[in-house]
Amino acid sequence: MPLIDMPLEKLREYQGRNPRPADFDAYWDRAIVEMHALGVEHELEPAIFQTDRVKCSHLFFRGVGGARVHAKLLQPKERLVGGAARGPAVVVFHGYTGASPQFADLLNYAASGYTVAALDVRGQGGRSEDVGGVTGNTHHGHIIRGLEAGAEKLLFRSVFLDCGQLARIVMSLPGVDAGRVGAMGNSQGGALCLACGAVEPGVKRIASCFPFLCDYQRVWEMDQAKDAYVELRNFFRNFDPNHEREAMYFERLGYIDIQHLASRIRGRVVMACGLMDTICPPSTQFAAFNKMTCPKEVVIWPDFGHEGLPGWSDRVFEFFAGL
Repeated sequence: MPLIDMPLEKLREYQGRNPRPADFDAYWDRAIVEMHALGVEHELEPAIFQTDRVKCSHLFFRGVGGARVHAKLLQPKERLVGGAARGPAVVVFHGYTGASPQFADLLNYAASGYTVAALDVRGQGGRSEDVGGVTGNTHHGHIIRGLEAGAEKLLFRSVFLDCGQLARIVMSLPGVDAGRVGAMGNSQGGALCLACGAVEPGVKRIASCFPFLCDYQRVWEMDQAKDAYVELRNFFRNFDPNHEREAMYFERLGYIDIQHLASRIRGRVVMACGLMDTICPPSTQFAAFNKMTCPKEVVIWPDFGHEGLPGWSDRVFEFFAGL
């Protein structure tokens, strides 16, 4: 891979390679109806970690397919007092195979008056279920989970809906202004905050850092099916070694390609991109960014890859101050 996979002017025009299924909109319209039918019911359990100013809880809800999904919840106590003004909230999504941040790592937002909910993605490093046959951590292979069984069985369909359902639950919580909810994350989390805004368009601000899960066919053609995308190569080696069904599989992956969901986002987006990224190539990220029709901005780090980006956290905090 060249250090910069396309010149910047080409990145700003690039429209992606992975095909968009003909029934994509109908597929997601049905999925969102299924998510809405689940409502905003949830359970709260007190966390061991607590502070004088922030109530910390474990939040559980039933997602699509019956999975018990977990998120950490931080609620500023000032928002929970009778008659207190409702305030903003932020939903947080983690990187691939990881887990939600520790409570202490989310206190900067909670101490500033934000309700914070941090999702554990099904079957990865946290406490959420993957009900595809195993309870708990199934960890790897989530892009290809369900790829042979059919579009309705794709695991990331359920994960994207979990993201939207969590946002809807947060909007219903005491002390939250439902019109002032944002979402953020890096890598897988950068993809999931975009998916969250696509399936729940009431999310007003989205801060997405080098989003994963974009333009799978471009990843394949760049010979970058390694690291976070290695399961694409492993899938073909095991299930289609002569690539006789390659076109069908990439079209099916199109249902869970963030670039095709991007046009559904209605909130304001700021996206971070390091042009030296060899994990989530910049062109794949721009495939999603260029399809957004909402207010948007991309911030470029020319000399950085898939790593900490200087100043990004401060910029995101300032961005959410506009909620």
